[in-house]
Amino acid sequence: MHIELINRPGNTAAKISLAEGETCTTESGAMIAMSGNMNITTSTHKKGSGGLLKALKRMVAGESLFLNHFEPEGGNGELWLGTTLAGDMTTIRLDNENLIVQGSSFLACEEGIEIDLGWQGFKSILSGESVFWVNLKGSGQVVLSSFGAIYPVDVDGDYIVDTGHIVAFSETLDFSITKAGSSWLHSILGGEGLVCKFQGQGTVWCQSHNPLSFGQALSSGLRPRKV
Repeated sequence: MHIELINRPGNTAAKISLAEGETCTTESGAMIAMSGNMNITTSTHKKGSGGLLKALKRMVAGESLFLNHFEPEGGNGELWLGTTLAGDMTTIRLDNENLIVQGSSFLACEEGIEIDLGWQGFKSILSGESVFWVNLKGSGQVVLSSFGAIYPVDVDGDYIVDTGHIVAFSETLDFSITKAGSSWLHSILGGEGLVCKFQGQGTVWCQSHNPLSFGQALSSGLRPRKV
């Protein structure tokens, strides 16, 4: 599977080239366009299997209940993927590794990747900003999306990130959810609220914009329609 990211970073789309016999698993509704020989199957887990419990877990995490599996027939195929919010994408190759992803940031992956909720040391998955985590594990390429630009931060020790700006992080990192300021009053008045404090060695992928803050700013400017 070959992945090319087009029009980065503001309005990124993913162009995925598949050889016959290769399968790309995507979030439901992510397809923009595809070649005419592409076969699509829909399931709640892996291609050809059910996994309703795992599907319900993904739905709790902000992901779709269903996954689409694209496979070309009679030759190579092409698939274009996009997202609801304008922003960037990135590809990450896992080699029998685990990656923790914020709900709604998963876009696509190769067939060798498992999608689940929960991991070793599972704790505090719900922050004050309603952030859940999805666990991607296995070997293969993963495509993640962000709201705004996406960039990796290498962590060696302690690092603090606002919960609304996290896209994904290495499972090698331990984390705790805590207040941003020296006191809860300072955190509330400063508008930062809760943050994730990471400890250890690994990578955190951050997004430049916060979807929740954007939604709140947008809704505050809307006026009720007069009848």
